[in-house]
Amino acid sequence: MFNEIALGLLIARLLIGLGMAAHGAQKVFGWFGGYGPKGTGQFFESMLGYRPGVVFAVLAGLGEMGGGILTALGFLGALGPALVVMVMLVAMFSAHFKNGFWMSNKGWELNGTYIAGALALAFSGFGVYSLDSVIGFTHLSGGPVAWVLIGLAIL
Repeated sequence: MFNEIALGLLIARLLIGLGMAAHGAQKVFGWFGGYGPKGTGQFFESMLGYRPGVVFAVLAGLGEMGGGILTALGFLGALGPALVVMVMLVAMFSAHFKNGFWMSNKGWELNGTYIAGALALAFSGFGVYSLDSVIGFTHLSGGPVAWVLIGLAIL
């Protein structure tokens, strides 16, 4: 039987997850117009004060890629969305918050949108069209586990 809610969750997972993974690939591999570890690392050092910049760039990129891929696949429950929340909070408060809300002014609008989507998925679960559902692994979805993972991401 067709499940509209699961379809909506799948669409949200794919948009949020693949978008986040692409942002990570910009940092880690220089794909999709990104600057790769060296260029991103230079920005992290000069503009944000994160040293060594290349290490922080790779860690941020891996967090974005890992969280995005897990979310897109619907695998390992709230772990992927928690990684998305973690890296987006760091980006928001270290680079974008001072510029206000609007993304057109380099504000935190996009970060906030990714965080909202990730939180919605973390607490609602991924639906039946997810890898977790297919393999019967729902231990990290919703409920207290989601609260713990999101809490750790915020810390």
